[in-house]
Amino acid sequence: MADLTDKHVAMIVEDDFEQAEFTGPKEILEKAGATVDVISPVSGPLQGLNHIDKADTFERDKALEDTDFDQYDAIVLPGGAINADALRMNRQAQNVVTEFFEEGKPVAAICHAPWLLASAGLIKGKKLTSYETIQDDIRNAGGTWVDQEVVVDGNLITSRKPDDVPAFSNALIGALSAA
Repeated sequence: MADLTDKHVAMIVEDDFEQAEFTGPKEILEKAGATVDVISPVSGPLQGLNHIDKADTFERDKALEDTDFDQYDAIVLPGGAINADALRMNRQAQNVVTEFFEEGKPVAAICHAPWLLASAGLIKGKKLTSYETIQDDIRNAGGTWVDQEVVVDGNLITSRKPDDVPAFSNALIGALSAA
């Protein structure tokens, strides 16, 4: 496994995220040695979901508005429809992912998380995947949607659902190892 001890990853979430898409990549990245910070505009407990059922709660490490993103090597955006729908409307989150795109740093989005990228105007001309119910949104934003476990297009890494977490995480580890 790659040694990511010098890598810092920002995991940005709102409330009601898909827990498997949060805990899976976080654990895999930390096992590889990366430091993963949970960053959120929400103060207090963050609610994880198993699809639509409430799961565990988590604490953020940093407030979105107080975070210096220059220290991070990559961003991970877990999915979940409620989380992604709220986060896509957050102007600061849009600005952060735009900055990472422009700097060529990895941006990894799974499930409904590509909504944030669409709202930020970042997927035109990109090939990506997502949860199948938002494929029209991806196409309407100018992206090419495909039904694959993981898609890497430049610094953009996308996956469809919780079952894809291992491939999603491995693609991100590969991108961080190459950086």
